[in-house]
Order: sequence, then C-alpha cells, then structure tokens
Amino acid sequence: MRMNAQPYLSISSEVGSALAAGRPVVALESTIITHGMPYPQNLSMAREVEDVVRASGAVPATIAIMDGRLCVGVSGDDLERLAQEGHKAAKASRRDMASLLARGVMAGTTVATTMQIAALAGIRIFATGGIGGVHRGAEDSFDISADLEELGRTPVAVVCAGAKSILDIAKTLEVLETNGVPVLGFGTDDFPAFWARTSGHKVDQRFDTADEIARMLAIQSDLGMGGVLIANPIPEVDAWEAAAIEGFIAQALADADAKGIKGKATTPFLLQRIFELTGGKSLTSNIALVKNNARVAAEIAVALAAQPAAPKA
Repeated sequence: MRMNAQPYLSISSEVGSALAAGRPVVALESTIITHGMPYPQNLSMAREVEDVVRASGAVPATIAIMDGRLCVGVSGDDLERLAQEGHKAAKASRRDMASLLARGVMAGTTVATTMQIAALAGIRIFATGGIGGVHRGAEDSFDISADLEELGRTPVAVVCAGAKSILDIAKTLEVLETNGVPVLGFGTDDFPAFWARTSGHKVDQRFDTADEIARMLAIQSDLGMGGVLIANPIPEVDAWEAAAIEGFIAQALADADAKGIKGKATTPFLLQRIFELTGGKSLTSNIALVKNNARVAAEIAVALAAQPAAPKA
C-alpha cells in the first residue's frame, strides 16, 4: 500500500535536528493537555513534563494535530494555544486523522494517534500517563480502546503507569496478549493500575534498568515487530491504595451511567468526576505519575540511542 504522510507532517527544528543527529527524543501526547485537566494547570503540567525529559538528557516532542498538520514538537505559543483550547479541541484517534486534517481542526492526540505520528517522525519512545483499554462492561458495549491494536502494529515503545484504573485490566491484558504486545515491568513484577502501584496482575517480563530495556527494544526493532508496553508504577509517595480508589471509580461509573455518558466522552467524564470525588488529589497523583513516566522514558531513550547498530548480514 502506497503511503505519503510527509506532506502533512510538521516537525519542529529542535526535534528534527535531534532526530537527524541520532540524539534521544521522547514523544508526548496531547489529550492529557486538551482533555486531561483544565487551563492553566494543563499548560504548567506540559511544560514541567518537557523539563523532566530535558533534565534526563532527551528532547521532548509534544504531538498534536493543529492547522491541518501532524505537529511534532509543539511548543511556545502553539502549546499555549493548545492548552487554552482544552475540551473545545477534538480528541483524535486513528480513524479521525484524515478528516481532522482535511477540516483543519485542532486536536489532542490519544495514545494510538501519538504512536502513529511518532512512528512517522522516527521517534521510538513515548511517555504517557496510562493507556486506554477494555472498558468495564465491554462484553455488552464492545468499548475497547484503539490503543491496544495500535500497540500491536506500530513500532513505538510506550512508557505508562499501566492501564487507567477505570478499565477492566484483566481483559485489557488479554487483548494485549492477543495483539502480541510485550508487557514489561520497569522495576516491578506487578502490572500497575494508574493511581495504584499494582492491579493484582503480573507483567510478562521484569527489567530493572533502562539499559536492559533498551537492549530488548533494539532487538524488537531488529526483528521488525510492533510496539512494546513498559509499565512503570506511580511513585509510592503519590500512590493510592487500590481499594480506596476503587470506591471513587465505582461512584464515577454510576454517575456516568445515570447521565448516559458513553463512547469517547466516558474517560474524560470519569477522570473529571474522580477529580471531584477526591477533592483534586487524583490530579496531583496524575501529574506525578506522568512526570515519573517522562523521566523513565527519557532514560530509556538515552540508553537506546547508545545501542550499537545491528550487525549486517
């Protein structure tokens, strides 16, 4: 199949120079900016996360759809414009990209779409908060995030704090297995659940250093395989006990059901409702885990950039 995405791709000079020189780059998604928290907290968070990436030796590349372009390395006035747009921006997944580009609509990119655009730009590591997955009750609603299929097909490693606690994590892990996605634990045997450090489920393999993961990612790339999920638990000081957060999730799910909230609107509604039910503490934890993921992703990107090239046949 012929593909020509380059006319729609806009890479900042900083990110482009880093990629050309083989320096480490970390992709960052933008739905956390547009749909994850209000302005101006979202702008402050975005800048702080970029600072964490830089402090760990890599170049941040915030990704969004703006002005009819797939933008890689959104910064300065454009980053502020994106943050101010907030929920008025679209939420872009794989199926939306062409129509959003055609209409010139501003959009925050989900995990799936950020992976796509990162791969087009040649970025191999991506840091996010938590991936989407199989929603509770999916046996009736069939509500399964496009993130899971994207991980199976797109060669980008995603560092996250597991899957969002609002999801059915057991089913999410089953779909990841079906799609052939390796689920690695960074310093953990347990798969984390976003605000909680463990979900009661295990990862496929545990790695304790960035160098070890970089070696695995280099081999994954040499074999021409798809994405990798790197599960990095929220720092212990910022974590919630699973039972405590489950009570808030149950209430939020009941509220969503009562209001008839479905589809794309579900996750933003649940996150906002949990923010309200926890008195804002969930947002503090959310920001902490995103920064932690950005740090780990940058460390892995640095280690991956230092990996020797595969020997030629």
